[in-house]
Amino acid sequence: MLQINDLTFRIDGRALFDAASAQIADGWKVGLVGRNGTGKSTLLRIIREELAKGEGNGDGTVRINRGAKMGYVLQEVPANDTTLLDVVLEADIERAALMRESDTCEDPDRIGEIHERLADIDAWSGEARAAEILVGLGFTQNDLSRACKEFSGGWRMRAALGGVLFAQPELLLLDEPTNYLDLEGAAWLEVYLRKYPHTVVIVSHDRDLLNRSVTHILAVENTKLVLSAGGYDTYLQRRAERTQHLAAQKEKQDVQRAHMQSFIDRFKAKASKAAQAQSRMKMLEKMTVITVPLAERTVPFKFYEVEELASPILELDKVDMGYAPGKPVLDRVSLRLDFDDRIAIVGANGQGKTTLVKSIAQKLPLLQGVRRASKNLRIGYFSQDQLDELRAGETVLDHVKDLIPNAGQAQVRALAAQFGFGHEKCETKVDKLSGGEKVRLLMGLTTYKKPHILILDEPTSHLDIDSREALIYALNEFNGAVLVITHDTYLAEATADRLWLVNQGKANPYNGDLADYKALVLAADRPDSDKQHAVARAEIAAAAEKADKSKSSAPKASSPKATFKQKHRLETAEKEVEKARTALEILDRDLGDPDAFTHKADAEAKLKGRAKLQAQLDAAEAEWLEALEAIEGQA
Repeated sequence: MLQINDLTFRIDGRALFDAASAQIADGWKVGLVGRNGTGKSTLLRIIREELAKGEGNGDGTVRINRGAKMGYVLQEVPANDTTLLDVVLEADIERAALMRESDTCEDPDRIGEIHERLADIDAWSGEARAAEILVGLGFTQNDLSRACKEFSGGWRMRAALGGVLFAQPELLLLDEPTNYLDLEGAAWLEVYLRKYPHTVVIVSHDRDLLNRSVTHILAVENTKLVLSAGGYDTYLQRRAERTQHLAAQKEKQDVQRAHMQSFIDRFKAKASKAAQAQSRMKMLEKMTVITVPLAERTVPFKFYEVEELASPILELDKVDMGYAPGKPVLDRVSLRLDFDDRIAIVGANGQGKTTLVKSIAQKLPLLQGVRRASKNLRIGYFSQDQLDELRAGETVLDHVKDLIPNAGQAQVRALAAQFGFGHEKCETKVDKLSGGEKVRLLMGLTTYKKPHILILDEPTSHLDIDSREALIYALNEFNGAVLVITHDTYLAEATADRLWLVNQGKANPYNGDLADYKALVLAADRPDSDKQHAVARAEIAAAAEKADKSKSSAPKASSPKATFKQKHRLETAEKEVEKARTALEILDRDLGDPDAFTHKADAEAKLKGRAKLQAQLDAAEAEWLEALEAIEGQA
């Protein structure tokens, strides 16, 4: 389906691709991965033949099968009077043209040809298929007849994605499609791509999608393209094995080269050995030097340790939240947040997740009800919307200096370095930073005052996979409370131990896990009428309430004979078990990379850390068993 042969491409003298090649067969679902800045989006533009002269210089060939239709999303749907449904139907150019021709054609033979072709492409089910896709992406049935101009840019981008999915091109190119989807839409897309009948090349940093929806990984590594079968975790394992093999080969070659060089140095001046020395010199010159790719360093996130506060640190009692008196988005919300809570907030876009966290962070005044908080409670609030608040034309140092206005230049630079901006970056104007760098700066500004509660609203949209992993590390090390809204299931599962569900104007605890919630969303099958849609949402809410009562895996934690202290002990032990287990899994993945053993001291520290984590897990499991036995003894 797609052939890339000896592709060489440079921008501003920097090589993005150097004799890179890959062959992608028909029907493959390929995840295109690599660090930010390595050229993933550029490769998609090259495949689309979009790059204008002067933007780069290149060589090699990129070919797709003759006659194959290619589809991609470049920009959002225009804000015009066309309805959403019509926009998606028009995306299938052949179908739309044949439908128009059938309305005006008077030639009986041609009419027969048109209807035969329409039957071949299943045109008559087009409206139903288009509606299914749009509802799967989060629109309601009533939305389908509304004009595009009534929707925000993010929703119009979803409509554009819906159009290209409806057209079903033989080669589908997607660049970070989940960035403008909620968790529910991402879950639907994950399933849709698995069933997609043609070839897909998708740039994504969503680890779960790359593990569940693709058949192959195409990685941009050191200006080359490396294709491997399987999902992202399989690719990581094979990359580690490949690196380990190269390291062994290099070590063997280094010994061989040193031996030859020693012979040359010893005997090149002796007449009797001169010919042999010359022979070895020629062998050295011809020998291809084996190089082991250096692992690129990921700049860590740093969250400061905070003093512990007595729980609960925040309580909401029958609170109404919204933007106008008398028109609450969420009503009668009663929630409790403890100091060590890690909570992911789920619910479809437009249900009020951001309203909830803005109200908790006091970015929005409460419309009604009571908010009780610990004395001196500090809250850090991060949102992608705040990226626009960074002052264009000013540098990283200008923003950091706002935090410590009376400090000297050296202290300001030192703080910028803690945020991940060294001397080569700290004087860069913020409008010249990449999306990921802006996230790092804003995250540093948000957490500098040591918040007890860290609220993150879609923190990963501009982060690559390794930076997301670094964020997970930092969140798991942070000792305060965390509230996170994210479409990245992997991040949510790795950092949160509880869920809050925002649905139908309510916000309640949901004791099922993310797998349970995604199963509920997909089981609802994105109903095809607003009434059914409301029923499905009510079923999700009812299931959440049922899960609250029955899901708890601590068998006797809800027993009326268990005291509060016993319940609290059991719940605390459960959290410690999950926290230690998650940290251990992440460290084991890190240790699975041979680069982790490049420096002996670092490797020893990681191995000692693993032993410590294992001991913590064993102790937490023992504590959980003791707490459970204490409760069961009273049953």
